Amino acid sequence: MNPVVLRYSAFTADPAGGNPAGVVLDARGIPEAEMQRIAAQVGYSETAFLLPRADGEFDVRYFSPRAEVSFCGHATIAAIVAHAERNGLGERVLHTRAGRVRVCVDDTLAATLISVEPQVAALDAGDLDLILAALHWRSDELDPALPPAIAYAGAWHPVIAVATRARLAQLDYAFDALAELMARRNWTTLNLVWRESAATFHARNPFPPGGVVEDPATGAAAAALGAYLAARDALPAQRTFTIHQGEDMGRPSRLTVSVPQDMRTGIWVSGTAVKIEEAASEAHGLG
Repeated sequence: MNPVVLRYSAFTADPAGGNPAGVVLDARGIPEAEMQRIAAQVGYSETAFLLPRADGEFDVRYFSPRAEVSFCGHATIAAIVAHAERNGLGERVLHTRAGRVRVCVDDTLAATLISVEPQVAALDAGDLDLILAALHWRSDELDPALPPAIAYAGAWHPVIAVATRARLAQLDYAFDALAELMARRNWTTLNLVWRESAATFHARNPFPPGGVVEDPATGAAAAALGAYLAARDALPAQRTFTIHQGEDMGRPSRLTVSVPQDMRTGIWVSGTAVKIEEAASEAHGLG
């Protein structure tokens, strides 16, 4: 079997920016082990595999180069924009390992995902110490107004806010130590953030459990950050904010997050996606 593998970059209009994702629009009949092999060969932080259902909805699986993840926001945006380009605008309903996710594509080909019901929990003090040690960061470099926690909107992410942009820009961490801790705790990425203003955040997301040093844009972590800010009563008045991510990697990304009053309905994360033309595998499939 040689499935067609598309390549799209999410949360950008420039193929040189955003977070690249592999996309298989019809993965019916592909064994799980083959999905993992394809994701490893593609080499992006995630590849999304859509499995169309008889009811018009989709099952979806997400694989990093090393392992399956329960939900991936940027690969969702990439996959549904790719699907909409070929099959029309509107809403798609996805059944992920984390639960039901709706995605709407408008007439500008911007997509908005609506996450599963979010959760926010305390971060163990010992785990925070291990995180800071792996990052080579000090506790007095953190933002006291946004204390560490863990948040979920399809995948779990520790949220660590720093006091300065300069501290966020310096990211040289102990890959193996952080990978081991995150795999043990079932965390997908670290959500490292700096608050520029009430409605503007900058983020970096290490992803060592997936074999990826850093994600340039992370939709699941963006949704989780929205839940965290709501729990801290730290949202702007309009309950919408922007995340700039990927700038320190040379792949600038922009994510828009909206948090409804009733968070049980899910967090909204919006962005664009663009095709990456380099993919010879789109024409020929992967062997």
